[in-house]
Amino acid sequence: MHLPTSPTASRIELKDFHLATRIGTYAPGDTVPEYHALDLTLWIAPDLVLIPEDGMAHVFDYDPLVIEIERLAADGLYETQERLMTRIVQACAAYPVIEALDIALRKFTVRAGSGSLGVRSSVDGMQLERMRQPLNPESQMPPVTSRITPKSRPHRQPIG
Repeated sequence: MHLPTSPTASRIELKDFHLATRIGTYAPGDTVPEYHALDLTLWIAPDLVLIPEDGMAHVFDYDPLVIEIERLAADGLYETQERLMTRIVQACAAYPVIEALDIALRKFTVRAGSGSLGVRSSVDGMQLERMRQPLNPESQMPPVTSRITPKSRPHRQPIG
């Protein structure tokens, strides 16, 4: 997938951002993640990075987006990493200067005190434009059809 939608693009990168979030349900004895880390790369127009003079009026002010990401992460218990990622992408879509993005959310640790496990998605300009269209009032996102069938698992309790 070719992410930038313009011939030349610049990126803003947020790496290893620890989120104060609760994701998943766990049975007694399961490994509960110590933390979740977000990597987010935003493609924007070069004229928002290669600026003629110093000043916030010439750049993309990403601080409000970072604050919104923190708010979304703390917004209750998520069953899946994918749902939090979806909400973060929706927040990014609210900024027309964002032309494309790459997002990854990882949990640490996976088993026996080691490893990370995560989900990554690349969203191009066309997908962002679709997300910017007025949403159906009954649904924030179109229904997702899954080919994954749940396995029998012991009863899980929310963390926290």
